[in-house]
Formats: sequence, structure tokens, C-alpha cells
Amino acid sequence: MRGFLFRLVPPRTDFSTTLSDEERAVMADHLGYWSDLVERGHVVAFGPVDDPGGTYGLGIVVAEDLAAAQAVADGDPAVRSPYGFTTEITPMAALVTPEGRLDPA
Repeated sequence: MRGFLFRLVPPRTDFSTTLSDEERAVMADHLGYWSDLVERGHVVAFGPVDDPGGTYGLGIVVAEDLAAAQAVADGDPAVRSPYGFTTEITPMAALVTPEGRLDPA
């Protein structure tokens, strides 16, 4: 197992302040999806980043490999929505948690 950094890029820089009702519903589903992943131990942490250049989502996922990490992104309701979200996935060189250290094999 290793850590992967996820970045959920919204369709526009002002997304967090201009959501439509439909987009808000998708984000509620997104929150539920990632909360479930935390409860099941697949996600260490996630949340919005209040970057001056535009808010984006960040998550730290624990997965067997890049394909498994990509499957997490592919299942995200925001990514599956028609609203134009994209996801960047980057393997971490190491991940240190209260439970220990994960290094790539």
C-alpha cells in the first residue's frame, strides 16, 4: 500500500461561490462518497483548499497502486458528473500516519 495525493479541480475558479443547485447536489454526493472512504480506511484526509487562485479539493488516499487510486477518482460523483471536474493523482514518495509509514515497494 502507498499514499496518493488527489487534487479535484473544479470547472471554474469561482466554483465554490457560484454553485448552481444541481452542482450543490453533486457536491453533497461527493462529500458522502469521500466520507465513506474515510470511514473504510481508504482515505486519510480530504477537504477543500482555500487557494487564492481558486478553491480545489485535496485528498490523501491509501491504495495498492495507481490503478486502484484511479478507481477512487473514477467513482467520485463530482468526476462522473457532467460539470467538468478533473482529477490529478500523484503518488507520494512516502506517507506517514499515526499508524506508521507507507513507502512504495
